[in-house]
Amino acid sequence: MRVVTVAGPPSVGKTSLFLKVAARLRDDGIQVGVVKFDALSTTDDEAYAALGLPVQTGLSRGICPDHFFVSNIDDCLAWGHRAGCDVLLVETAGLCNRCSPHIRGVLAVCVVDNLAGIHTPRKIGPMLRLADVVAITKGDIVSQAEREVFAYNVRLANPRAPVVWCNGITGQGAVDLAFRIRSAPRIETLEGQHLRFSMPSAICPYCVGETAIGETYQRGNVRKMTFGETP
Repeated sequence: MRVVTVAGPPSVGKTSLFLKVAARLRDDGIQVGVVKFDALSTTDDEAYAALGLPVQTGLSRGICPDHFFVSNIDDCLAWGHRAGCDVLLVETAGLCNRCSPHIRGVLAVCVVDNLAGIHTPRKIGPMLRLADVVAITKGDIVSQAEREVFAYNVRLANPRAPVVWCNGITGQGAVDLAFRIRSAPRIETLEGQHLRFSMPSAICPYCVGETAIGETYQRGNVRKMTFGETP
């Protein structure tokens, strides 16, 4: 089974784009299964199900979506095998710029959008920098100059990954992404495999439910700022 992880900040258009990609693969006779990760709620699984695709949903709720993802991804792969999938499309929740769900040996797509600002690619960490493919959406809403500067900054952040211009409404880029997925390596299990980059450090008291503010309540893995003297 071929596996692809789809990551990106919130509201960049991951679902809209990969609905087009999944439909393209389905029309080519490829059995696609989808796992949709999110934080609090989602109806995106209904959109995938409307295409006739088997779909599972995982909600992280009070847990970091990236930690929830890596704790469940091998079980998702096992489900994909049971469902007879040729391709397992794993769409992550909208992640913070420090997170990254990319796995060694698994095709990794990062979706970013032009509306985030031309300097945003410099602010995104391993989710963008270690991706195999970068999909840029919403290019029809900004100027040509903004598109070119944004793409330049993407290439500075990740010079190895090809850039695919995409549109979740028209389907632009779906054929290219579907081709890359069909060429992805086959994966039997993820047991013992490794992430491409570590998760953010944990655990501080706020990770496990603390709400009070002040040094008295700050224990464990806590990093403090240093301040220069005010002139």
